Amino acid sequence: MDKMNISQLSYSKYCVLTHNSQDYFVHYRPIKNCIKNLLSNPDILKNLMFRYENSKIEDEKSYGEQNSGNWWKRAERSISNHANILSIILYSDATTTDTDTLGKSSLHPIYVSLGNIPTWRRNKEDAKQLLGYLPILSAKNEKEKKSSEFKELARETFHNSIKFLLDPLFQGDGVDFNIDDKDIWFFPRISTIICDWPEACTFLLTYKSANSNYPCHFCLVQREDLIDIRKEVILCNHVNMKEYFDSNTSNLAGLEQVNNYFWSIPNLNIYAATVSDRMHHLDLGLFKYQIEFTMELLKKKKSLNKVNERITDIPRHSQLKVFKKGIQLSRLTASEYRDMMKIMIRRRAIVSRNRVGKTKTPMAFVYTAKLFDFDLLESMIEQNKKDPNLDKKMIKGFEKFIDCLKVYLNILNIISAEGCRIKIYSSVTLKNGAILRTKNDFHHRPWFSNIAVNMNEEELSEYLSDKGICYAQTLLITEIRLPNKSPIHLALVQWYDFIEETPFVYSCPLLRLVEVYNFIEIEAIENTIYVVPRFDKNNEYFVSKIKPVRSRLYSFIKVY
Repeated sequence: MDKMNISQLSYSKYCVLTHNSQDYFVHYRPIKNCIKNLLSNPDILKNLMFRYENSKIEDEKSYGEQNSGNWWKRAERSISNHANILSIILYSDATTTDTDTLGKSSLHPIYVSLGNIPTWRRNKEDAKQLLGYLPILSAKNEKEKKSSEFKELARETFHNSIKFLLDPLFQGDGVDFNIDDKDIWFFPRISTIICDWPEACTFLLTYKSANSNYPCHFCLVQREDLIDIRKEVILCNHVNMKEYFDSNTSNLAGLEQVNNYFWSIPNLNIYAATVSDRMHHLDLGLFKYQIEFTMELLKKKKSLNKVNERITDIPRHSQLKVFKKGIQLSRLTASEYRDMMKIMIRRRAIVSRNRVGKTKTPMAFVYTAKLFDFDLLESMIEQNKKDPNLDKKMIKGFEKFIDCLKVYLNILNIISAEGCRIKIYSSVTLKNGAILRTKNDFHHRPWFSNIAVNMNEEELSEYLSDKGICYAQTLLITEIRLPNKSPIHLALVQWYDFIEETPFVYSCPLLRLVEVYNFIEIEAIENTIYVVPRFDKNNEYFVSKIKPVRSRLYSFIKVY
């Protein structure tokens, strides 16, 4: 921390407890100084959000940034019209530290950021500040460590430390911060606390075990009733939880009998603000109840068969298990619950690196005829959606471009696409010498190559494939350049799916085009293929196993 050469972020420590003749310190920087440091960054400042925005897309309410949500709207109504909301985000993760100033010790780092900063900007390193380190108590022996008195002392110390760090924000009638030589009046509000499951329970002072009577810290529903759709769901808040505490009946709500500092902070429901990570949500067993509850609700609404049909319709892709017979809860393993999270939360298939991961250096691709070259923030994509001179397949590619790119960059843990440069070509030569084309006019006809894609070998038993190959049609060929990163060579594709009743006819795959689109790496493309329409059927295609001398001959072949 001391390596940061910023005068207003000087290092300090505060003794929060003396136990067993040992002093325990909060190592910290004043939270107001951390916020001043964030607000002094010109790049952050130019993107800062101050007021609630009622964002809409095609006349429908859109939730993107924090300031478009109902929480911000309610918080803004609770303060003066002349003031602004300062959305405080806390990050927490207990760890063993090894720093120049503190040495190697078990400490609990706390980071702070602002919800006023857009998500893409907030995920950059300079948009967070290390607020401090909280102490982690040491017991003199195993007996003390397991005692209820020691555990209660540890919880009290945690909340006393948090109180020391945050209190300066909540004393008085808001706070002023100087922005562009103007004093701006803010009311700080804690919007989100991000942590893992055990630490979430420490913030909330709820029982940590998923086998407790109330394993969910959002609601007061008993464990055996979590899948009962008839039960009324009572959400936790500072009012009902404090009632249990004041009446000394905390155990009836899965609550520790320790005063929670966050109950005293205005306009905060700590039980809604604390967000635990999905890994603990799954591994501690709550996702199972969530799925069972959802399935019971769907049965009641007679929609279960429709959901199962949609699940079985998902095309076969790497890193995605498909439940061909729908969801049968009694048979699911732990790994299958993990697979289910991918399809129940977002029914979208993804193809990533699969076999390409073994490549030591990126291939040098030979592109021809650059069609477009533009910055991602430019309006080129919107313009091309409406260009009557483009083939409908290329227009479809531009319509799906942004959504598919977001999914792909998310796989690579690339949060921001700022400075992204896009080049779109009409053709590229693959590693085997075949030419991949996406042309509006090739010898007076559009040509959008059909391709064979190598799938992940570990997943092949979970879906239909042609000896490890699945098929797609190419819509766009792109080279994507991000600052300080190697170029990414991608094809935007629309997938074919096997027709389940008769996936192969005369040893030829029988396919149909489905409304699923993805970016895939060009290196994952095994070859171009020839697809023949089944002329007596709608949206049915054969994959030719014989490469013709002239593809025009296929227009004279009638397939039955």
